[in-house]
Amino acid sequence: MKKLLYIDACIRDEESRTKRIAEPIVKALEGKYDIQRYTLNDMNLSIVQKDLVKERNSGIINPMVMTWAETVRDADRIVIAAPFWDMSIPAALKNFLELCSILDVTFKTNDKTCYGNCRAEKMLFITTRGMDIPTGDVREQATSYLKALSWLWGIGPLQVVAAQNMDYASAAEIEEKIGVAIQEGLAIVNDF
Repeated sequence: MKKLLYIDACIRDEESRTKRIAEPIVKALEGKYDIQRYTLNDMNLSIVQKDLVKERNSGIINPMVMTWAETVRDADRIVIAAPFWDMSIPAALKNFLELCSILDVTFKTNDKTCYGNCRAEKMLFITTRGMDIPTGDVREQATSYLKALSWLWGIGPLQVVAAQNMDYASAAEIEEKIGVAIQEGLAIVNDF
């Protein structure tokens, strides 16, 4: 069975509107994929700092981090659920992705440029934004970052499901936006 990596970066756990959208979409993929779930709130993510870089340059990589990176590399599909956070993604997600960005694992080099080493043909990014900022807007840096990372890692196209203006909507409007986003996501995963 093909492998799907689900990266849950929903900071507010069950209160997360992003998670409410992501869960039924990921559930719809259960029969198609063997799903590996990484819930970032439950993981001990070290920060990429000087000592970690020195270790990596010496060929020393934490075995758990290597497992995460290999899981990213070997996934056939990747789903990321993360809220819009300070104009981009939560720091925990950025940190996880930095930890997994390992030369000769998720990407390689030919001494002239980098190229991807991941198997995933598609990546789906599920998000909610409190403000009325559309995907691709200059103020929305999450999508552009994930597209760049997809290029570096050799992952196929990035698709985005986003509900926006969630902090300035009534409870009924929020529920409607969540429902629309779920339906949009379910339509995407039909061919995912």
